[in-house]
Amino acid sequence: MGSSTMTELRRARGRGPAKHAVLIAAGIVMVYPLLWMLASSVKPDALIFREPGLIPTDLTTENYSLGWNALSHPFTHYLMNSFLVVAGAVVGNLASCSLAAYAFARLNFRFRRLWFAIMLMSIMLPIHVIIVPQYVLFSELGWLNTFLPLIVPKLLATDAFFVFLMVQFFRGVPRELCEAARIDGAGHARIFLQIMLPLAVPALATTAIFTFIWTWNDFFSQLIFLTEPDLYTVPIALRAFLDSTGQSSWGAMFAMSIVSLVPLFLIFLLGQRYLVRGIATTGLK
Repeated sequence: MGSSTMTELRRARGRGPAKHAVLIAAGIVMVYPLLWMLASSVKPDALIFREPGLIPTDLTTENYSLGWNALSHPFTHYLMNSFLVVAGAVVGNLASCSLAAYAFARLNFRFRRLWFAIMLMSIMLPIHVIIVPQYVLFSELGWLNTFLPLIVPKLLATDAFFVFLMVQFFRGVPRELCEAARIDGAGHARIFLQIMLPLAVPALATTAIFTFIWTWNDFFSQLIFLTEPDLYTVPIALRAFLDSTGQSSWGAMFAMSIVSLVPLFLIFLLGQRYLVRGIATTGLK
């Protein structure tokens, strides 16, 4: 018995370093493209593809100054456009998805399960299926070349994933809290604002973080609805550095790509604790 136990311990100790080595190797593979882009942002254009290594032989920061002023507006203009779209999307999802989730989790209305199933089925719809009717609708409304097509749908709880996430969280809140508040004379509005929302901070933070990341990186929708250069967001502005008929500004594009990643890293680092709590407490384990 003692011999077999020692053998198992030796095997466990041997597997530990191997697992760490595999994880380190996988981490390097995932981080390498980001490191390569960072290294390319401080190389002259002529050396970016000639010297694919991570250590530049000719270090320059000129790409950042060139990229910042290379387009018709300073890059600050496109950053502000993206922040405006992201702010509207975050506020819209937080308000509408939390209200819809409360209705599915706490209200009894006709065909509730049917509507909930339809809502879940909408998650499987790819954006390419709905983009054409959306474009026709927004064109008829005169919303093309405005930020409205990117913000208004968020006010209507169109992101079913976040509705489902909050429904799972609200269902985990003890009903006794709501019943006690109802005995004290509280209605659904007061229960939602004073009981549910304060308890749902992790789920709300998770929704805000994912909405920020997905909206900031959204290229397809913004490319479809925004064609005026003054309205370009960061993803579309980065595309403007690629010229199919002439010479592309690779160094400036990589430099501005690094700049565009800074808000994503900051929002993830600042909200990482709430993100983990939100996912762990909504049943998505």
